[in-house]
Amino acid sequence: MGTVLWNSLLSLVLLLLVLLLFCSSGADEVVTVDVHAARHLLRSGHRYLDVRTEEEFKKGHVENSLNIPYMFNTPQGRVKNQKFMEQVSAACGKEEKLVVGCQSGVRSLYATTDLTAEFKHVSNMGGGYEAWLESGFAVNKPQDEL
Repeated sequence: MGTVLWNSLLSLVLLLLVLLLFCSSGADEVVTVDVHAARHLLRSGHRYLDVRTEEEFKKGHVENSLNIPYMFNTPQGRVKNQKFMEQVSAACGKEEKLVVGCQSGVRSLYATTDLTAEFKHVSNMGGGYEAWLESGFAVNKPQDEL
């Protein structure tokens, strides 16, 4: 019984150390909002940053959005846009309030994580453009798809 108690105590100590390291890392936490909250933020002055590829963006996008791809499609697969932060910094002020979205919410989570290092007011839109469409919110689409 002493071994079981010792192992339990050791596991608890390790868990506390991991939590302590995580909480004291100073890393900015990503805020994720659902599409309804994102829509409210956009109506109150936030700017929508669409991080999908240009091809995806041209098929349809949230109204009044800015498209800066976080990744590019290449013959080898998707690769990160190495100029992403530079491009966002050129288009947006550090104090600007941004809602970041992609197709499903994954790329935007990575992009939002990067952006929190330099921008103060950044939210990830969970579910992405797909969830926006499913909610029936307004989008811009090419004329042949309307």
